Amino acid sequence: MHLRPAAPSEAEVLTDLCLRSKAVWGYDASFMAACRAELTLTAQDFAHSGIEVAIEDGRIVGMAQLAVAGATAEIEKLFVEPALLRAGAGRRLFAWCVDAARRAGAAELIVVADPGAADFYRRMGMTDNGTAPSGSIPGRVLPKLRMGLS
Repeated sequence: MHLRPAAPSEAEVLTDLCLRSKAVWGYDASFMAACRAELTLTAQDFAHSGIEVAIEDGRIVGMAQLAVAGATAEIEKLFVEPALLRAGAGRRLFAWCVDAARRAGAAELIVVADPGAADFYRRMGMTDNGTAPSGSIPGRVLPKLRMGLS
């Protein structure tokens, strides 16, 4: 498995990956439809954030999107092909996020995580840092996690 920058032409493939990966938490069709806009990669995502893909046997098996604003870097998306969960792609993509955030001069890394994915981020060394509203589901509150980078 290796990592490389994503190409804007891969936006549709990456969006489909995000949706498949999100669905592993057992959400119904209406929930997934409500999340579609937030999980869709756009030209603006490629222009204003770093997007990296994990490649195995010539195919994309994971992706991460990192946005940096001053001293704060935020993992916007980190998704892995459902059949390959716990095979190392998520860990490699998380390490890329940490390294890219440090290279950009960020002092902290944050993520607003799906409740099902929060334990992954805790295993990576992030700690709980409150909650944040869902960008897709009104009234839903999600765990926010943080890691210092200095």
